[in-house]
Amino acid sequence: MSERSGGVSLPRGPFAAAVAAAQARGELVVQPRMGFGDPATMRAGLDAVARARAVTVATVTLDSYTRVGDHAAVRRALADGSPLNGYPIVAHPPEVTRWVLAAAGRHDVPVQVRHGSARPEQIFAALLRTGVDATEGGPVSYCLPYSRVPLRDAVDSWARCCAGYTRLRDLGVEPHLESFGGCLLGQLCPPSLLLAVTVLEGMFFRQHGLRSVSLSYAQQTSPEQDEEALAALRRLIDEWLPDLDSHVVLYTYMGVYPRTTEGALRLLGTAARLAVRGAAARLIVKTPAEAHRIPTIEENVAALEHAARVAAAERPAPAEAPDTGIYAEARTLIEAVLELSEDVGVALRRAFQRGYLDIPYCLHPDNAGQARGYITDRGRLAWSRAGRMPVTVDRSAGGRPVEMTSDGLLAALSYVASRYDTAAPEVGTRPVVELPATEFAHRPAQGSPVP
Repeated sequence: MSERSGGVSLPRGPFAAAVAAAQARGELVVQPRMGFGDPATMRAGLDAVARARAVTVATVTLDSYTRVGDHAAVRRALADGSPLNGYPIVAHPPEVTRWVLAAAGRHDVPVQVRHGSARPEQIFAALLRTGVDATEGGPVSYCLPYSRVPLRDAVDSWARCCAGYTRLRDLGVEPHLESFGGCLLGQLCPPSLLLAVTVLEGMFFRQHGLRSVSLSYAQQTSPEQDEEALAALRRLIDEWLPDLDSHVVLYTYMGVYPRTTEGALRLLGTAARLAVRGAAARLIVKTPAEAHRIPTIEENVAALEHAARVAAAERPAPAEAPDTGIYAEARTLIEAVLELSEDVGVALRRAFQRGYLDIPYCLHPDNAGQARGYITDRGRLAWSRAGRMPVTVDRSAGGRPVEMTSDGLLAALSYVASRYDTAAPEVGTRPVVELPATEFAHRPAQGSPVP
C-alpha cells in the first residue's frame, strides 16, 4: 500500500511504485521509446536501459503490425525472417516474453509496454498472460491521430481492455495505465485541449476500474507555456482525479525533430529541465538519431543519461506559475464534455460528434476538423479557429491569427526543429550538457518505436 499526498491509501504495482519512489527522492525517471522485433535484441535493450547511469524505467514498444491487429503479417515476418519495427508480444509465447522482461527485472527496473492500438484487446490479453503491470494509450489518443477505427469502436474496445486489465489484481499486482491524451498529434495543438483529453481519459480509466494512472503532456513550442500547462495539469488532476494514485509524464517534443545532434540535444535538455521545473515524475526521451533513422540501443542509453544529467542540474520552478488562461480553458472543455453524459465514453463520443472536442489538423472521420492552431510571434501555441469548441480565440495572443496555408503549415511543423538546429548553445534557461558525437555513431537499424 502507499500514501498519496491527499491521504488516500492505494496499492501500487512495480511500475507506479518505482516512479513514486524516485519522485519522493526528488529524482526524475527517464524512459526510452525502444522496441525491437528480435527477442534477444529486445532483452539486450532492456538490460542496457536498466544499467544506464540514470533512474530509468524500461520500455517494450510493439511493432506496427501488432498495433493495427494484423497478426497474420507478424507471423509471416517471423517465419521468413523479415525485420519488425517493434516487439510482437501477441505472437510470442508468454515464456519468451517473460525471458525478455527478466533482463530488466533482475535489476528491479519495471517495464511498460507501449503500442499505439485503437483496438488493443489481444495486446491486453498478452499483458495479462505475462503479468506486465504497465501500459499506455486511451480511447481517443490512440484512435483519432493514428487510425481510421470509428471512435465508438475504440471507446468500446478500451472499456473492455480497462476492465479486463484489473484482473491483474487476482495475481496480487495493481495495473497502471498511462493516458496518451496529452500528446495527440504531438504538435500545433494548444495546451488546453491536450490537458482536457488526458484528464478525460484518466476519468475513463477510473470509470472502468483502474486506480493507478499517469497523465501526459507533450513538450510544445514555448518552455514558458509548457511550464504553465504542467502546473495546470497538476491542478486539474487534484480537482478531477483526487481519488487515484497518479503522476505526470512529460514527452520530449513529438513533432519534427532537429536534424543536427547539437540541436537534438538542446531540445532534449530543454525537455529535461521542463520536466523538473514542471514537477513531472517521468520523461519520455527521444534520441538525436530519430530525425534520420532508427536509434540503436547505445543511442537510447546515451540519450537517457544525457537527460538525467541535465535534470540533475535543474531546480523546481517557484510554486506560482504565470496564468494566461490554460487551466481555465482546459477546465471549460472538461466540463462541457462531462455535461453530455455520466458515462465518460459516451460523453467523449458525443463531444467529438458535436465538435466540443476538435483536434487541429486531424483527418479522422470522427473529428470535426474545424479547429486550427498556430504559433504566435511569441512562440506560443494559440487558436486561430476554435470551431464549435467552448474556447475563445485570443486576438492578443501575439500576432493576428491567419488561415494556415500549406507553406505556413510546413513552416509551423518545422518551427521547433529549425529553432534548435540554428540556436546558439543556450536555448531555454541554461546551457545543456553536450555529449560527445562518438556516442551517436551510426549503426545498422534494428527497430523502431511507434508513438
